[in-house]
Amino acid sequence: MKELNNILDVNLLNKQLKEGTVIAFVTDTVWGLGCLPTCEKGVEKIYEIKGRDRSKPLILMSDKVEKLAPFVKEISQNAQNLIDKYFPGALTLVLEKADITPDYITSGKNTVGIRVPDNVFFKELCSKIDGGVLATTSANLSEHPSSKTYEEAKMSIGKFVDYVFEDYGYSCKGKESTVVLICDDTYKILRQGSIFID
Repeated sequence: MKELNNILDVNLLNKQLKEGTVIAFVTDTVWGLGCLPTCEKGVEKIYEIKGRDRSKPLILMSDKVEKLAPFVKEISQNAQNLIDKYFPGALTLVLEKADITPDYITSGKNTVGIRVPDNVFFKELCSKIDGGVLATTSANLSEHPSSKTYEEAKMSIGKFVDYVFEDYGYSCKGKESTVVLICDDTYKILRQGSIFID
């Protein structure tokens, strides 16, 4: 893959993200929308673009779980077992949030979802972004199907976002991630997705 530095001005991207820019990108599951988790303006823009219910939180994604760890209160052994088995991959873990995690991401809830997608382009993108973490949701209008290709993402939300990255051949599988709520020493499946967990 071409180095991302040769595709765009990384410094300019980081400056724009800090100002509220929203980007669309490929992951291993479906296409995503994202902004910096520290930028409330960007988060509000995502909700406006999608027409998303404010009671539905965004999730945090990165190329490394270590970058996500500060946003959660604790990674229990139960959570670590799932991380060891399924990260990077199509699993979103919902954990109690840390104090630094903004309420505008979690819709005021005391939990936050975290995920490390298994997609080369997404991981390269996160490695170039200051902080390496994006507040994300799927790249589509609410109540519409998730975008599964670059063309679908452009058609669905292209005119509303600041930038839609090409996938450079690193396409997604087209099915959403499995979402698991960690409850002390057990867990609860909130959504069965690409990964089947019983």
